Amino acid sequence: MKKYNVAIVGATGMVGQTMLKVLLERNFPMSGLKLLASARSADSTVELEGKEYKIEAAEPAAFEGVDFAFFSAGGDVSLELAPEAVKRGTIVVDNSSAFRMDADVPLVVPEVNPDALVGHKGLIANPNCSTIQLVVALKPLQDISPMKRIVVSTYQAVSGAGKEAVDELVDQCRAVIEGNELVKTMIPHKGAKKNHQIAFNVVPQLDVFLDNDYTKEEMKVVKETRKIMGLPDLGVSSFAVRVPVMNGHSESVNIEFTAPITVEEAREALAKFPGIIVVDNPAELLYPMPWDCNGKDEVFVGRIRKDDSVEHGLNMWVVSDNIRKGAATNSIQIAECIIEKGLC
Repeated sequence: MKKYNVAIVGATGMVGQTMLKVLLERNFPMSGLKLLASARSADSTVELEGKEYKIEAAEPAAFEGVDFAFFSAGGDVSLELAPEAVKRGTIVVDNSSAFRMDADVPLVVPEVNPDALVGHKGLIANPNCSTIQLVVALKPLQDISPMKRIVVSTYQAVSGAGKEAVDELVDQCRAVIEGNELVKTMIPHKGAKKNHQIAFNVVPQLDVFLDNDYTKEEMKVVKETRKIMGLPDLGVSSFAVRVPVMNGHSESVNIEFTAPITVEEAREALAKFPGIIVVDNPAELLYPMPWDCNGKDEVFVGRIRKDDSVEHGLNMWVVSDNIRKGAATNSIQIAECIIEKGLC
């Protein structure tokens, strides 16, 4: 089997370190590995499973001879360095939102739209974490009965805002219990003109507000779902909420179809679909929860039931590890799909 030189950009972050872990777990065919980060992190090390990996500075020359580069260092870094990597013959899988809605850049979830990779120009966008788990759960249902409208509310873990947000949740929980003053810097986002407590609280804002009073996060779900599903006119309404959970996003999904679909048909189609695990037994109080999905790569679906308020409607609950399937694992799967299809 051919092996490839690989680089991870943003290797010191939560997603970057998970990318390294997933590459090793999945035995990705690597002949060489570079871990890249900002100049201030250069010459530091990342340790995984007892082995130390040296960090190099992320700069254009670092991509010479690199076959695949996985970017997870933010949109500004991607805008600066991804084109430089592509110029040098590197296939870039970018985890930021910088290129997702570019018509020339495939936005890919391998279980859903692998054919979008055909004809790629060296740059592939990895979707938003909440979009990934949503479209995986939608695809097998769309194949049975075309969808008319989707209403999705996301309950997103603080890991989606990075390690600092996870640490802040832990520190705030301790402060509330001990009666100490809370430090609030990360929610709804770093640099916001006002920050909120997340411990023992729920915050109905992720990212900044847009002119339509939806947040940037909510509109990502709307636009990305349409692009990935190839349904530009699909009705999608999104509400994004930050919850005091360390890791694992949950979604309440309501779907209106154009033709009949039964709960039994939906459950069977979901259970057969690659990358989905159905956990749906209300009588035994079995349904997906973030704690149970932590560290796993599948999308978990439960609470599948009929929506009697419309002619052809279903409700379901969708949960997945947002750092793995929602970011790192999906990125690696894209590269695996490129190799499998002979597109590199």
